[in-house]
Amino acid sequence: MQRKTCYQIKPVRALRYLFARALYTLPVLWLVVSVVFLLIHLVPGDPILQMLGEGAPVTDIAATRHAYGLDVPLGQQYLHYWKGVLHGDLGPSLRFNQSVGSLIVHRYPYTLQLTVASLLVAILISIPAGVRSAQRRGRWDDKLLSVVSLFGLSFPNFALGPILILFFAIKLGLLPVSGSGSLEHLVLPAITMGSALAAILTRMVRTSMLEELGHDYVRTARAKGLPERTVVYRHALRNAMLPILTVLGLQFGALLAGAIVTEKIFSWPGIGRLTIDAIGNRDYFLVQGCILAIGLTYVLVNFLTDLLYSVANPRIRQ
Repeated sequence: MQRKTCYQIKPVRALRYLFARALYTLPVLWLVVSVVFLLIHLVPGDPILQMLGEGAPVTDIAATRHAYGLDVPLGQQYLHYWKGVLHGDLGPSLRFNQSVGSLIVHRYPYTLQLTVASLLVAILISIPAGVRSAQRRGRWDDKLLSVVSLFGLSFPNFALGPILILFFAIKLGLLPVSGSGSLEHLVLPAITMGSALAAILTRMVRTSMLEELGHDYVRTARAKGLPERTVVYRHALRNAMLPILTVLGLQFGALLAGAIVTEKIFSWPGIGRLTIDAIGNRDYFLVQGCILAIGLTYVLVNFLTDLLYSVANPRIRQ
């Protein structure tokens, strides 16, 4: 009877943990959106003048500014914006004449698709390369992989993207230059974003695997006659996944930020390109909505990363 009570308590503890983690994310989101709200209003330029033109009548400018609630003090605009957010209303777009929510819902799947594809590219490259480098420590292939990963870290997305376009799209004609709609359109942007992350993960996997391969349980598994692949990938790699998961969770947000530049280079219709256009047009509500969507995704991914810790390492489930 007592054992049953203990098992009944565990879900309660899990719910309390999830609730506490969710509460921790609220101040982060509030701070991010508040800073963006203040910065975008400090940027020189009048969005109403950009929308109507310099020669618009003064009465039309005043009426439009009043219609969008931009004629009241900044503090009132801030409170009004958060009141709308709590009711699910992110406001209207000054440029596209649509609700910010509908624009984000339409563009967000493209950014998520690109980010996940880039993450898969990074994982498929980094884990075999990092494991190989750890197994061949100090040999020629280890040194070669270290040089390649250092080169990947030093090469920015805004330089790699145009080079890939020139070589694979223009010279060879194998892939489309820009746009979306098929898997071929996704290849070059995913490689552009995933290569830098692959370089970081390769070094992380190598460091974690070197530590795990020196433990006694690895030598015991080898002494029992287990295949080397089983020892490395089933035992050592699983225990080495904690720091790798940490980096993946943190770098997912970096991929979302990197998508802003990459989407502009490849004309990818995602939320990153939408953010750049909104900043250029001084579209206050759209910028705030895009940053809020990116911030929510970043917080959610880090929250899921914490939960994956217990899957990768049962010792910390308590």
